[in-house]
Amino acid sequence: MGVLDGYRVVDLSIAMAGPLAAMRLGDLGADVIKVEPVTGEWQRHAPAGGATGNQVNASFLSLNRNKRSLAVNLKSDEGRDIVHRLAATADVFLQNYRPGVAERLGMDHDTISGLNPRVVYVSMSGYGESGPYVTRPGQDLLLQAMSGAMLSTGRDGDPPAPAGTYAIDAITAYSAFEGALAALLHRERTGEGQRVSVNMLDAAIAVQMQELSVFTVGGVPQRRGREPHGHTYIRAPYGVFATKDGYLALGMPRLDGLAVALDLPELADMDGHTQRDEITSTVARRLPERTTAEWLDICARHDLWAGPVYGYAELVADPQVRHNGSFVTYDHRTEGTVTTPGFPYGLSAAPPQVRRGAPLVGEHTAEILGELGYPPEHAAELVEKGVLACAD
Repeated sequence: MGVLDGYRVVDLSIAMAGPLAAMRLGDLGADVIKVEPVTGEWQRHAPAGGATGNQVNASFLSLNRNKRSLAVNLKSDEGRDIVHRLAATADVFLQNYRPGVAERLGMDHDTISGLNPRVVYVSMSGYGESGPYVTRPGQDLLLQAMSGAMLSTGRDGDPPAPAGTYAIDAITAYSAFEGALAALLHRERTGEGQRVSVNMLDAAIAVQMQELSVFTVGGVPQRRGREPHGHTYIRAPYGVFATKDGYLALGMPRLDGLAVALDLPELADMDGHTQRDEITSTVARRLPERTTAEWLDICARHDLWAGPVYGYAELVADPQVRHNGSFVTYDHRTEGTVTTPGFPYGLSAAPPQVRRGAPLVGEHTAEILGELGYPPEHAAELVEKGVLACAD
C-alpha cells in the first residue's frame, strides 16, 4: 500500500516539471491520470538525445511511470465534459498551461474548484501568473540564466555555463510536489481544498537561499576570479582539477591538511577566500603529477574532501549506486526491460514503487471512461468523432 493509495491526481501538464511532480505523487500510490491530446503529449514527440524508443521515447518514459493515459480533445464540448467529470473525482488537479489557456479550455481554478471544492489545484508557470514577464517562455535554460546561478561558478571573463541537468525544471517539480502534499495535509485537517501556485523563477530563487542571503544580508558581492572556481561564495580549493589520467573534484578541503597531502606547505598559511586564485592555480599545477586514484587514496588518508568525476557509464556501475538501488528496472509493454532512475526518498512503512510503466497514448481511455459511467458504445462513438483516442 502506498501513502497516497485512494487519492486521484488529474495531470494536464506537459514537458518536464509538471509531469515529474505528478509522477512523484504516483510513485507514492496515487492514481495519476494523464490527460493528453489525442495525438499525445508534447514530450512524446520531443525525445532528448534522440532516444526515440519503440513507441515511447526515453524522455516520456522517464517522466510518466505510474500513470494512466486519457487521450481527449479538450477543444470539444464532449472532451471538456469528460475532464470536468473526472475533476469532480480528483484530489489533485495539476496544469502548467501557458497564461490564459486554462481559462480558455475551462480548466482554470475557479471552474475546477466550482465542480470540486475539496480539490487541491496546482498551477505551474514560468514567471508567475501576473506581472511584466507573464508571457515569457518558461524554459529551463532561460531560468537558469536569469536566476543568477550561472555567475556563481567559473572564471571571470569566461561565458556563463549552464548546469549539466535540467535543474530548474527539477526544482520546480519538487516545489509543486511539496506544495501538493502540504495542501493535501491541510485538507485532511480542515476539509478545505485550495490553490497551489508554483513558478520556475521563484523556485530558482528559493533554492539559492544560502547564496542570495550572503548577497542580500551579508553584502558580499558575487565575484568570479581569474581562475576557474566551483562557487564564488565557497573558499578555495573548490572545483574540478586535472590529474595525470583524468579529473579530481575537491570540495574545500582543510588547507593545513591539503598542504601536507600535496607537499605544498605554503597552502597552510593561505586564506581560502581572499587568496582563492592563488590557491587554485597552485593546486592545479600539482595534481597532474599523479593519477586520480592515487590522489583519492592520499586524500582519504588525510581526511580531505575529494571525489572522482564520473560520466554516466561510471555512475551506473558505482558500487554505492548499486547498493542504494538508485535505479529501477521493470518491464514495459512496448519498450521491453527498461532501467531508469528510481526514487529520491525511502519510506519504511509505505515505500514508493513502480506499479506501471509510462502509458501509450490513450492506453487507459476506455477504462477511465468506464469508471466515470460512460457506456462502452458512447465511448466508442466519441473515439469515432475524434473526441477521444484509445491505444490499440
